[in-house]
Amino acid sequence: MGWVKEYLEDFISLFFPNVCHACGQAMHKGEEVICTYCQYFLPKTNFHLERDNAIEKHFWGRVNLERAAAMYYFQKGSRVQHLIHQLKYRGQTEIGVKLGKLYGLDLKQSIDYTSVDVIVPVPLHRSKEMQRSYNQVDLFCEGLSETMKKPWEKKALERVNATQTQTHKNRFERWKNVGTVFKVKNEKTLEGKHVLLADDVVTTGSTIEACAAVILAVPETKVSVATIACAVM
Repeated sequence: MGWVKEYLEDFISLFFPNVCHACGQAMHKGEEVICTYCQYFLPKTNFHLERDNAIEKHFWGRVNLERAAAMYYFQKGSRVQHLIHQLKYRGQTEIGVKLGKLYGLDLKQSIDYTSVDVIVPVPLHRSKEMQRSYNQVDLFCEGLSETMKKPWEKKALERVNATQTQTHKNRFERWKNVGTVFKVKNEKTLEGKHVLLADDVVTTGSTIEACAAVILAVPETKVSVATIACAVM
């Protein structure tokens, strides 16, 4: 009966083609979420292979990170922006898991990330998560965890205050907006561990800085960062 299912899937795809979430083109059989072309040609940073890269330099003097990397470069109007918009606002949750799986494979190429003990997402405030019904960074962490073979802790961090959108704020305004809104819910889950802090996009870095600071206040912790994209050049 397997051939019947395969025939039906092929027939349905004629009228409802499976399209790539990055470029919008119909995908070939066997492709999922992001087509092979986009996986190859989207602008990867390869920062996980480069110490003292642009993101790490961005945080020098602000917070002590072991490593920091992003999967893609972010530019307005790009396919990367379209992917993240689909993930955050259009309910295309499979994008987050897929990107996490792909980036987890990349991070395993770097010895610096093999010492990670636990993956922690930057949290949404519970009111925003209820409104959206999910945190896109959780999905990214789920994928990272699967291919890196590392556990992830959804509730390790808590956003205790709902903040205004960061989109139109400058660096100082963003820091004021997030500087005191995060806390570690249970220090025992992070104590003595190398934490991989995950987020979707790093721009000014204020959110990551605030999260990393509260994690590093837990005894014997280290923090590295991995994001889907970065606007830091």
